[in-house]
Amino acid sequence: MGAEGGLRLKFWGVRGSIACPGPKTVRYGGNTSCVEVRCGQDLLILDAGTGLRGLAESLKQGQALKANLFLTHTHLDHVCGFPFFQPLFKASTSLNIWGGHLSSGRPVRQVFDSLMMDPLWPIQLDDLKAGITFHDFIAGDALTPIDGVEVQTAALNHPNGATGYRINYQGKSVCYVTDTEHFADRIDENIVGLADNADILIYDSTYTPDDYKNRVGWGHSTWEEGVKVAKQAGVKKFIVFHHNPEHNDDDMDLIEQQVCDVMGNAVVAREGMVLCL
Repeated sequence: MGAEGGLRLKFWGVRGSIACPGPKTVRYGGNTSCVEVRCGQDLLILDAGTGLRGLAESLKQGQALKANLFLTHTHLDHVCGFPFFQPLFKASTSLNIWGGHLSSGRPVRQVFDSLMMDPLWPIQLDDLKAGITFHDFIAGDALTPIDGVEVQTAALNHPNGATGYRINYQGKSVCYVTDTEHFADRIDENIVGLADNADILIYDSTYTPDDYKNRVGWGHSTWEEGVKVAKQAGVKKFIVFHHNPEHNDDDMDLIEQQVCDVMGNAVVAREGMVLCL
């Protein structure tokens, strides 16, 4: 994506739980969660799954990088791309990492120290040349990472905690709500409030209803529940995201047909998909 104005998204990883590359996931992709958001020329990154490596390869070589990385949470599928993010090895890189899901006294830096510790990884966090700043916050806080960009946050229903984000820029908005489980007896008003009249809602649609029957309490939702949230919040475009690694391209085609039958402004996320506002 170029450096023009406006708010633009590119999906680099759309799967949940574990990467699943192969001939059966070519059309929708097999990398785990990573979404590039451009607010004008400024780069925001949502999650650091295996899709982060592809994002790194797309960046201009030799150009200093300044970016903000927002983590929904730090389960492995959402951070395992971090050690492969090539700009981390350049002194010209400035990266702010934000996390709001951890309990008091557990800073987000501690997670990355553990992720790259000996003997799990040969390069430790302090060996990286990039300037990295960690920001701990409490889900529900409003953040201003860049002038002109407002980021609202909300707590999600997920084991070990997770955070949903809403990015507001020049009158446009995108909500990123993944790794959350719906409630059996009510709609999650926390998410409805975050997504109120948003232009885009990216929602955890890991399971079909049949899948979910045997996975209650695992911390994920369905596209059907996401549609309920999107309609109540008045969302303009609904994005099915965090695909089950057990669902191949044909399964995803069927899900796309089903969701579009009940919500005309729905889209199933694919690797490489670009949306502009």
